[in-house]
Amino acid sequence: MSTTTAAPKLDGNLEQMISQYLDKTLPKKLEEIEAKRTPSMSIIVTKGTLDWAYPPFILASTGSALGWDVTVFFTFYGLLLMKKDLDLEVSALGNPAMPMKMPFGPKWFQNFSWPIPNAVMASVPGFEKFATVLMKKTFKNKGVATIEELRGLCLEAGVKMVACQMTVDVFGFSRDVFIPELTDYVGATYFLPIAAQSDVCLFI
Repeated sequence: MSTTTAAPKLDGNLEQMISQYLDKTLPKKLEEIEAKRTPSMSIIVTKGTLDWAYPPFILASTGSALGWDVTVFFTFYGLLLMKKDLDLEVSALGNPAMPMKMPFGPKWFQNFSWPIPNAVMASVPGFEKFATVLMKKTFKNKGVATIEELRGLCLEAGVKMVACQMTVDVFGFSRDVFIPELTDYVGATYFLPIAAQSDVCLFI
């Protein structure tokens, strides 16, 4: 036969005092804890063209500069951004929102958007290379850092970059083609818990 001891009942006045004390101090304590907590961001990178390469590196470097913990998961074509030698191009085909502007000539000429139909972009040989040259020239004229420079800034700032092992296997990549700083080759089971705990999670 077991006996259980009932928890002592708090005096009504004491219970009220404790409740008032917690109401007064707990919000401040929670604010202090939140203020000391380091925000985190996870980015999933899936695309490897020149125009799509900028957003993840800009966001990652900015987040790290703010003191955030940043993890970037490179998968499928996004993994190409981790190669030692980058030869990225921009694809204007199927992107009607992309303005074709000239990075040279007088101001009125540079500000004019050239509405080029998809049929023309698809049929003109070398059009993507031409569009790539124009975009790189525009970035240079505006003082925008290169992808290599942005990637270097992220690494210097402590951004954690991880590669999708499945993508490496599917496309038959050798690890030798990637930058040496890319040391972690992982699967979704590794990355998802990190993403779940992140304050910001982006898919690019």
